[in-house]
Parts: sequence; C-alpha cells; structure tokens
Amino acid sequence: MKRKLERFRIIETRENVIEPSKPIYNEVKGRWNELVFRNDNPITVELACGRGEYTVGLAARFPDKNFIGVDIKGERIWKGSTLALEQGLRNAAFLRAQIQLLESFFEKGEIADIWLVFPDPRPRKRDVKRRLTNPNFLNMYRRLLRPGGYIRLKTDNTGLYEYTLETISTMPGIEDLAYTDDLYNSPLQPECYDIRTNYEEKFTLQGERIKYVRWQMANMETVNTKADTQTSSSSSTRAMLS
Repeated sequence: MKRKLERFRIIETRENVIEPSKPIYNEVKGRWNELVFRNDNPITVELACGRGEYTVGLAARFPDKNFIGVDIKGERIWKGSTLALEQGLRNAAFLRAQIQLLESFFEKGEIADIWLVFPDPRPRKRDVKRRLTNPNFLNMYRRLLRPGGYIRLKTDNTGLYEYTLETISTMPGIEDLAYTDDLYNSPLQPECYDIRTNYEEKFTLQGERIKYVRWQMANMETVNTKADTQTSSSSSTRAMLS
C-alpha cells in the first residue's frame, strides 16, 4: 500500500499524466495537441493500456505521431509514464479515466487511430456491455475517430476475437476489415510492429495463438449519405422500369 501511495504521489507531479487531481483534466478535450503535445501531429489512443508498453513502443517508433494510453489504474499509469520519461518520449502521454467516459476527453474526429491491446475479454454474459468491442463502445469510437482512422485489436482470447468479428459484421460502414487467428504466421504481422507486452509474452509461452483484427468505421453522416444515395438510385431504377 505504501508503494502504491508513493506512485500516486509521483504521477501527480508528472506532465505526461492527465488525471482528476489536475486542472488540465477538465480542459484537455479538443486541446491535446495544444496543451499536452504542443504540436499538430495525429493522435493515436490505446485503451486499457495497462503498463503502457504498447503506447511507449509506438511512441518510440513513430516520433512524428502522438500517443495516449488510457487506463483507470494509477499504478499502471505510473509504469507507463516512467517508461516514457526514461526514453525521453515527449510524444507519449497517459490519461487516467474510465473508457466509457472517453467523449469527455476527446472531441469528434480528434483521434487518428485506436488500439485495443489484450483488453479484459469479459467472458461472462452479464459483462457483454463492458467488452471494449461492444456496439456501444464501437459507436463511440466511430464518433471520435477522424475519417480513415483504424481500430486495431490484439488478443489471445478466442471468445473476444469471435465476438468482435460477429459484432462488426452487424454494423454499417465497416471498411478495410482484415483479421487473423494466428498473427505471427500471418502477413498482417508487420502491422503490429513486433511490440509485445508482458501479457503477450506470457500467453505466447503458454501456446496461445495471438489474434488480430483491424478495421475502419465510416462516420454515420457518410453511412447515411450512401444509404440515401442507394435508395434514390433504386427508386430511379424502378421508375425507369415501370
């Protein structure tokens, strides 16, 4: 407990951590580039980032992009922020918040890409609404992503993988979908940049195959416009044939 409290105290002093104790927590929505990164580079968000290994790994590989890890656990945030500071990564930051409140911290179209890296699969039926690829979450991501933005899921859990594919199949405006149930024997592997978290290393040693899904979600304005155009076209065709 003493170590945890000390780490909470430390992240309260860190500029790369946005948490409820700081005024910026209520000011950052729509202003990440201005207030945190001080540049105009695109923002990628990792949800349920845990210890921040993926956020930090991406930030190290792409210095011309900004990365934000989101998690509610302060001790995990401490680890990720420490890794970023040790590597001098000014393009990595961490937000301590509940994921269902994401729209309180990002404006529509403010996020370029979203990563879900080994999120809790929430296998019990009563927890379906808490799965990060539940339709409610996916529609929130759709609102926050800029046009052309990707959502990417890595998981060892077959149930979550299959649930995600099934859910995506029922949603409008899904584009450029690709997936594999064996990432490290797939041509999709380079998309993950060979960044491996502690969880992934553990699962791999246990013989688990890593699953991966990536897709785009057109915004609803585009989806509705296409639907209206198709309806109008169908009506015109029927009129011509009658």
